[in-house]
Amino acid sequence: MPVGSDHTRLIVLRGNSGSGKSTVAMTLRGAYGRGLAWVSQDLIRRTVLMEKDRPGAPNIGLIDQVTRYALDHGYHVVLDGILDAGHYEPMLAGLGRDHRGRSWFYYLDVSLEETLRRHGTRPQAAEFGPDDMRRWYRAGDLLASVRECVIEETSTLRQTVDRILADTGRDLSSAFPGVRSAAGPGQLLLVGEPLPGGLPGHAQRVADPGPGDAPGAGRSHRDGQLPL
Repeated sequence: MPVGSDHTRLIVLRGNSGSGKSTVAMTLRGAYGRGLAWVSQDLIRRTVLMEKDRPGAPNIGLIDQVTRYALDHGYHVVLDGILDAGHYEPMLAGLGRDHRGRSWFYYLDVSLEETLRRHGTRPQAAEFGPDDMRRWYRAGDLLASVRECVIEETSTLRQTVDRILADTGRDLSSAFPGVRSAAGPGQLLLVGEPLPGGLPGHAQRVADPGPGDAPGAGRSHRDGQLPL
């Protein structure tokens, strides 16, 4: 069933525990302000339902319904979570297919070693430890049927948020005062520290196309126009 409008925007942030999804989502919310709904997998699954992450669990449908409700009521939505491809891909593909507006899917590709390092600095370190993180970790858990932009672990928070806001046409100045913001919708805004080798901005990778993939799936891009 169609959801949202031509004016609503959907941003999906996926990645392993400790990859920085919630920090990016929170910063996006701060940059945009009122009118952007933050739908958190952790909040719905762990806090609202206290449900285990398993195929067909009720939290999957509830995440879907909350996202659709917000879009139908005129909110832009940022949805974040591990959102394991094996459990959540049908729901996510359905959102992307049914949304009347534009949708962006991002995968934060962070190594196990880096997620463990970051986890040690988080409040959640008291709730679960490195052994849990290793058990949950899925390397390169890209969706097969949805085109995703992969953001490497070398991308700083500023670069990542700047990139997403530029892709979706929202100025970053309210999130990071003093940051130059000159890109238009669909353009990359290159600010912040350079990546190793002196290349500014972010590399993009997309899962190799498979049977039935949407047109353009499997392309690989570096800084420039994002083919959405």
